[in-house]
Amino acid sequence: MIEIIKETAEEEMKHAIESLKGELQKIRTGKAHASMLDSVKVNYYGSLSPLNQVASISTPDARSFMLAPWEASVLKDIEAAIVKSDLGLAPINDGKVIRLKLPEVTEERRKDLVKQAKKTVEDSRISIRMKRKDANDEIKELLKNKEISEDDSKRFTEEIQKLTDDYIKKVDDIGTAKEKDIMTV
Repeated sequence: MIEIIKETAEEEMKHAIESLKGELQKIRTGKAHASMLDSVKVNYYGSLSPLNQVASISTPDARSFMLAPWEASVLKDIEAAIVKSDLGLAPINDGKVIRLKLPEVTEERRKDLVKQAKKTVEDSRISIRMKRKDANDEIKELLKNKEISEDDSKRFTEEIQKLTDDYIKKVDDIGTAKEKDIMTV
């Protein structure tokens, strides 16, 4: 029973790490990468589809995207979806492809992006600590119901704490790497 609690907590902590990585990828660093456009949904024949399912996305250089739709009829819908998105990019439509230029990131904007990244990292830390609390609550419940001994309870609580510390360190390492990436000109 205890091992199941521990495994569940670890799985949830792994999920928090993956979620953090996904959220941090959305933060622009001044370099173009296709995952920045993952949040763009295009109205494709009445349903919202991810941009990468209706067009090929390439990065001809470090600060631009080129979007080539699978069907020319979708060009206007892609353009509208980009304008509606919160990316702040202005699409240039030449009738065959859409080009997007990333603006130069100022020092002030970089600092704002670092703040945003730090908030995301802190949210992940909180999420991991909540997983620890949930696991510890389950252990306390087992102790209260006399399904485990106090020694087992203490040992498993310490194991959960060690697991939590390991995942918090991973979160911190990921956050530090992203902060360095953002501040690199």
